[in-house]
Amino acid sequence: MTCSQITLSTATPADYPAFKRELQAAFAVAVVEELGGLPDGPIPSDAELDEALSAPHAIVLQILREGHRVGGAVVTINRDTQANSLDLLYVSPDQHGRGLGKAAWSAIEAMFPETRSWETATPCFEKRNIHFYVNVCGFHIVEYFNERHSEPDQSSSTGLPGDGEMFRFMKTKNPVRL
Repeated sequence: MTCSQITLSTATPADYPAFKRELQAAFAVAVVEELGGLPDGPIPSDAELDEALSAPHAIVLQILREGHRVGGAVVTINRDTQANSLDLLYVSPDQHGRGLGKAAWSAIEAMFPETRSWETATPCFEKRNIHFYVNVCGFHIVEYFNERHSEPDQSSSTGLPGDGEMFRFMKTKNPVRL
């Protein structure tokens, strides 16, 4: 699948309820596989998603294939430093395995060509995400958050497998290869 089959559009607040439901459904797949079910409420919570969607400098994107939403992303763009972050990315579960995630990431990078670095994070139990970010998108693991080294914004137990253990990833333009 080529990137040309994927387009991005900026979501409007009217799109947010469906965006949130679809993202929560996509994130639930791995949690259910690990736990056999969901903890109390959706992952991430509605409050966490509302915060991400309304964060300063956040851009909410719809991932479209042939005009139909097949996923979404939230990016935070720092116009001064161009040290940007991929806060959320999902592909609808019924669209997995079709190369849409890779095409979507390529489209996001093309949309923000001035970016000097990208940062993102994912829970340690989410092996598909780790594979995707490292092997498909070219990110590098740069930090491991755990009980001895807490994520700065993580204040309590998450109820997720690994209890908050996360990898932080970075991707820089023109990285030095060893």
